[in-house]
Amino acid sequence: MQRRHFMTGLLAAISVSGTAIAQVPAGYPADYQKIVDGAKKEGKLVIYSATDTKAVEPMIKDFRAMYPDVQVEYNDMNSTEVYNRYISEMAAGGNSADLMWSSAMDLQVKLVSDGYGMTYASPEIPAMPQWAVWNNAAYGTTFEPAVFVYNKRLVTADEVPKTHAEFAKLLTTKGDKFRNKVTAYDIEKSGVGFMFITQDSRENQQFWDLAKAFGSVALRVQSSTGTMLERISSGENLLGYNILGSYALVRAAKDPSIGVQIPKDYTLVMSRVMFISKGAKHPNAAKLWLDYTLSKRGQTMIANEAKLYAIRSDVKGETTSAELAKVIGTGLKPLPVNPMLLQYLDQAKRLSFLKQWKETAGKK
Repeated sequence: MQRRHFMTGLLAAISVSGTAIAQVPAGYPADYQKIVDGAKKEGKLVIYSATDTKAVEPMIKDFRAMYPDVQVEYNDMNSTEVYNRYISEMAAGGNSADLMWSSAMDLQVKLVSDGYGMTYASPEIPAMPQWAVWNNAAYGTTFEPAVFVYNKRLVTADEVPKTHAEFAKLLTTKGDKFRNKVTAYDIEKSGVGFMFITQDSRENQQFWDLAKAFGSVALRVQSSTGTMLERISSGENLLGYNILGSYALVRAAKDPSIGVQIPKDYTLVMSRVMFISKGAKHPNAAKLWLDYTLSKRGQTMIANEAKLYAIRSDVKGETTSAELAKVIGTGLKPLPVNPMLLQYLDQAKRLSFLKQWKETAGKK
């Protein structure tokens, strides 16, 4: 979701060294060869995604090493654009994505709930957490925490909030320092931002006190994670709230100005939801990509190359659900892939929440 423009077909011609022979992965049913052969005939896969192209490049290259006859057209947008473009194209009856992959879990589940998703029981389901698969159509693929981000040069160690209550207290006791210096997602433009905030309101009994504290320091909002990280790094902003931890931790590893605090009271965990479009022009190729992403091989790429936190517990590396569980323990709150996420997509509830948020957090 970090980039907001389309990157149509940018990776369609990634070169694959050597000669690879597409074959059925070990442990898959024998008739899976029909899917492999079908994908070879289709020869193409169109993905709409809110995952940054740069993060996914290693995955696409590895996928093409397995299935060299399938060209990948990867379209990188923000999460709201993914939804809006797909809906408009489907309504017009034209070509659209074969596979949808977005951090806006609620919008993805809504599309599946509304009948846009193809039912497909992946052979990888037994290795997935039960909460990450819904109706054999919507699949969680990552395990990414919502974190606090701060400028290490300008925010002292004793000021860094470790809980949501400490975040609110910091803003109310040091309002002069943090006025116009706190950033968060624009929840009207960012699907993942809206989802995080509404789930916060369910989890945190003092949520509206925190929103009031945001209003007291004139919260600055952005639809792009990259923009927020840039402004925190430069010192234009000092604190970031509910930032995608996957992007923040990658930036912090190479930027000495960026610090990341994983909340200790509770940590919301987002999982990028993937589904195959019922109207897919290349359904077999879409099945190959879905299964690859959920496989141990694909999840290892997600953890160690894309740095998006693997959802499978059998994958090793720092950016995995198993390692995050060691840090947070029982405070982890993964958002389940199910219709529970749809509560605030009801138009009346959405408008009511946005109205209260604007009035309290001060977004005009």
